[in-house]
Order: sequence, then structure tokens, then C-alpha cells
Amino acid sequence: MLALCGTVVSLQQTMVLPLLPELPALIGTSTSNASWIITATLIAGAVATPVISRMADMYGKRRMILLTLAIVAAGALLGGTSTALPLLILARVLQGIGMALVPVGIATMRDELEPEKVPLAVALMSATLAIGAGVGLPLGGYLAQAFDWHVVLWLPGVLAVVMLVLVLMTVSESAVRTAGAFDFRGAVLLSLALVLLLVAVSKGADWGWTDARTLAAFGAGLVLVAIFVPVELRIPNPLVDIRTAAQPVVMSANTISVFMGFGMFVNMLVSTQLLQTPEETGYGLGLDALHAGLWMAPSAVVFGVLAPVSGWVTRRFGPELAIGIGGVIMTVSYLARIPLSGSVALVVVGTIVVTVGTALAYSALPTLIMRSVPVTETAAANGLNTLLRSVGTSSASAITAAVFAASITSTTGGFPSAGALTLMFVLAAVASGISSVLILPFLRRRAIEGDDQPTERLTVDHVVHGRVVDADGDEVAGAIVTVMGGRGSHVDWARTDSAGDFSAATAGPMRHLFVVSAEGWSPVSVYADLTDDRTLPPFVLADRLTVRGQITDPQGRPAPDVSVVITKRTGGSVSWVRTDDDGRYTLPLPREGAYDLTAVDRATRATRSRILTTGGRSVEVDLQLQEQPLIPVATGAAGGPPRPGTR
Repeated sequence: MLALCGTVVSLQQTMVLPLLPELPALIGTSTSNASWIITATLIAGAVATPVISRMADMYGKRRMILLTLAIVAAGALLGGTSTALPLLILARVLQGIGMALVPVGIATMRDELEPEKVPLAVALMSATLAIGAGVGLPLGGYLAQAFDWHVVLWLPGVLAVVMLVLVLMTVSESAVRTAGAFDFRGAVLLSLALVLLLVAVSKGADWGWTDARTLAAFGAGLVLVAIFVPVELRIPNPLVDIRTAAQPVVMSANTISVFMGFGMFVNMLVSTQLLQTPEETGYGLGLDALHAGLWMAPSAVVFGVLAPVSGWVTRRFGPELAIGIGGVIMTVSYLARIPLSGSVALVVVGTIVVTVGTALAYSALPTLIMRSVPVTETAAANGLNTLLRSVGTSSASAITAAVFAASITSTTGGFPSAGALTLMFVLAAVASGISSVLILPFLRRRAIEGDDQPTERLTVDHVVHGRVVDADGDEVAGAIVTVMGGRGSHVDWARTDSAGDFSAATAGPMRHLFVVSAEGWSPVSVYADLTDDRTLPPFVLADRLTVRGQITDPQGRPAPDVSVVITKRTGGSVSWVRTDDDGRYTLPLPREGAYDLTAVDRATRATRSRILTTGGRSVEVDLQLQEQPLIPVATGAAGGPPRPGTR
């Protein structure tokens, strides 16, 4: 049911595309104004995805799926009965919100299915998304020709209503939820930033990339992003957990999504252009929109056929290998398509081979994300990943439009040149190759460490809430709480927010081991017999890791009021303190690495330095000051250092 829901929302994204050439005449508007129907859908989907995904983690995934389907149906009702451009744009905004259903559906799969079934389920969701998008193009073209054009808008709404009823009947509500208040401030900031950035990307080709409107939208969007990040780091229950998103594996997966989204969409855009360009250009194949859409449909079918294969590769060998192989296949096939695109058969085969690589990578990315984030943040993390995938597809659309427009001359008959298509193939190959390179470190790590499966079979559906504090009762932000089963198998993990609070999934009211660690603190492990009460007593970190010791003067006596400073070996101060009456000092232990520890008595000019190497334990370092001779500095004629040969 969840995969079919994905098919419906992807279907309504592409069904309207064949209608665009005729829409200005149908509703009496300009081509530029009509294009807002596509832009509005793109922006609405991008804005809604992180917001609804986070709400699903907090208020219930099934509830947000039903709400999203209802919004899609409302948009279809409005669009199917309207002829005015503003109402049609509003209708497409409501329908665009449906894209938020995808990460929420994937998160629901993680909660409800056995772990070994999740990779196949995610692959199936990815496949039905591609099938919906691929079928939408020819189906929309046929419906627009055979019936009133409004059917293209209201038919997805009818399907959404059907899916809403089926979800009510078949999908249960997940018990995995995180606590806290929704981050409305973050939602507003991120939404405004996305609107501005995507408007600039979508309309840049029409307005001009150096137009004041484009530059202003880009600039304002970047400023809001710069404000959004520190705000999210400071507030409890952020919309986007920046610290989790900054983990190397999550950051790489999200970056790969941008490049994979770019590579996937270039396949669709350039292949469609090849099929529809007149034969007189020397490279075009002269098909109409309907037949071009039909020839693109096999690639969508391949996505569905490959779902079991993609799921098996991900489950058996890991998502890292599936992503790497997918990127290599896309890179090689794009380069091969440059000389091999002279017939319909070659174009179709090339499109299918690119789709094979895309299917492998796309089905593995959500699994890689879910293995790297807490269970209670699955929907939000996949929502961010889906958003960045949309950034990739939007960039592909904007760059392709700019490249094509720049190549159109009087000699090309109003169509892009063959060189422009070649350039886009090269860019797509580079983007796919970068994806393969980015996954290599994690592929090597998996080969070294292996992937030992836990011995316990635990159902993770009991979420508990707690807090991490220090000995004074003050919150400890950024602490990691790892939850383990009674036999030591990993269950979940969580990171405390700025208020020291966390939510973590457990296997129910049974004994669990909680291991709490934070930078600068000794770890704490606690066995807890959980009950139906989902609130844990606070975990207390009492042993602060420090650098401490005693400073003595050159005669070996305690040296009070001496400055002790830790500096980076690459430059920059970390922390400093003055010694007490007994010459003793205590400084917070910096993160693991090599530093310089220096003591200086400003009154006597005595100093002492040594290399400080830190790890996961406190360090005690005593220093005895040494008297330093005063070095005179001679000056030259201009008051600077003496020139060679002078005294």
C-alpha cells in the first residue's frame, strides 16, 4: 500500500507535463506564467518534505500519510474544476505536498517490517516512484488528447482518495515517536530559504542568471540558510538535527543524493530531447511527445523489475556496494551514450542501462541513511535526503535549460546543438562518478569491519524519553545515548538536544543497557529495567575529563597566578586558566589530538611548553618553569630588523 501511495504522488507530478505546451492557450495566459504550475509543484514538495517528515516522527507516521493524501485529493478537486491560473497554481501546490509521503512511507516500513525485509521494501518504493513518473508522461499526453484537459488534474485525486481508504484498512500506526514541541521557527526559516533558492533555480533561465530578481532570491535564500543552521544547533527538538546530518556517512549519503538526482534527471531530459528533435538537425529522431513518452516507459519498467535485485544486493552486500556499483554503471553508460545515440533503439537501451545504475543506488540510499540515524529520526532524516535529491533534479533541469538555450542559434533551427547534449552527458557522467568516489571510504570500512548481525531478534517499537545532566544538574547537550539489549545487541541510539533531552527506541518493557558518552566526560553505563512508564530518570555524567597538574617555579616551589594555555599545533587557542595558590590548574580536556601546553609567569618571564596528546581519559601534566633570557632586538635604519651586514 505504501509503495502504491508513492506511485500515485509520482504519477501526478509528471502527468501534467504534456499539457504545458497547450495550457497558455487553454487558460489565456503566457508561457512564462503557465510554467509556474511546474515551479509551484517543485517548491511545494521541497518545502513540505522536511516539515511533514519531522511531524511524522513526532505525531505519527500513518496520521501524516493520511493527511498528505487528503491534501493531494483537495488539490485535485480544486484543479479539476478551475480555469483561472491562480487557482491552478494553488491546486498544484497542494498536489506537490504529496511528495512528502515518500520519506514518511519509508520510515513506516522500517518501523513495521522485519529488518531483513526493509531493503526490498525500500527498493519497491523506489521502483514504484519511477514507474509512476514514467507512466505519467505518456498517460498524461493520451488523456489530454482523448478527454477534457481537466482529467489530468483530477484523476490523481481520485486515486489519492482510493489510497487513503486502503491505508486506513491496511497500515497500522507506528508506536515509534519522538517527544517535544515542533520547531515552528526552524520550519519557517527553512521553508522561506527553500522557496527563494528554488525560485531562483527554476526561473533563472527565464529571468536571466544575472537578473536582479535571480540574484536577490539566491542571496536572500543563502542568508536564511546561514541563519537556520545556528538556530537549529541551539534549540531543543530541531526540525533538522544538524549534528546527526553532519556525521560523515549521513553527509556523504546526502551529497550523493544531490549528484544522483542530477544524473537521473539528465537521463530523462536529454533522452526526451533526442527523441523529439526533428531529424533535420542531424541528430534528432523526430518523434512526437506521445511516442517519445512511450519509448521512455521501458526505463520505468526496468526500475520495477530491478526492485528485488536491488533489495537483495543491499541486504546481502550492504548499501555501500549497491551505491558504488550504481554510480559506476551510470558513469560508464553516460560516456558510452555520447557516440551511441543515433537511433531510437540505442537511445532506449542507453536510457535503460542508466536506469539500472540509478535503481541500484536509489534503493540503497534510504537504507544507508536508516542504518546511520536514530530510529526516532528516520522520517526526518529521509525527508532531508529526499529534499536534497530534489535539489539535484532541480539543478539538472536548470543547467540543462541553460546549456540548451546557449546552444540555440539560427543554424540549429531553434533546437539545441548536438554538442549541448554531449556536454550534458559528460556532466551527468561526472556527477555519477563523484557519487562512486564519495562512497569508497565507507565501502572500504565495511570490508574491514564486516557487518555482524545481532544475536537477538528485537522489535524496536517502545520509545523512551530521558535527559543527560552533569553533577550540578545542568544539561549536557550533544551527548550520545546508545541503547543495547540484554545480550549486548545494538537497539538504537540518540543524541541529546540543546536542553539535554533525548528520545530513543527500545524493545519494550524489559532490561536494557544504556551507555552515555559525551565529549569531555567519562562514559556512564546503566542497566535499566524498563516499565510501561516511558520516562527515564536523568543520566548523570559526574566525571569531567580534564588536563590538570601543578606548575612550579625554576627553584621547584609552587607557582601561583601563572597562566596555563592549551593551543592547537596548527594555530589558535583552545582554553586557558591561572594557577591557584598551590600552583595547581585544571582545564577541560580538548578533543582527541595533539596540542601544545604552555605555562608562563608574566612577572618573571619564566615559561615552559610541552606537547600534549589527548585521548579518552584525563591527563595530568606537571611543568617546571624555566627562566628565559631576554633577547634584544636590534633595529635597522627604518626601525625594523637589521639588514644583513649591519650591527
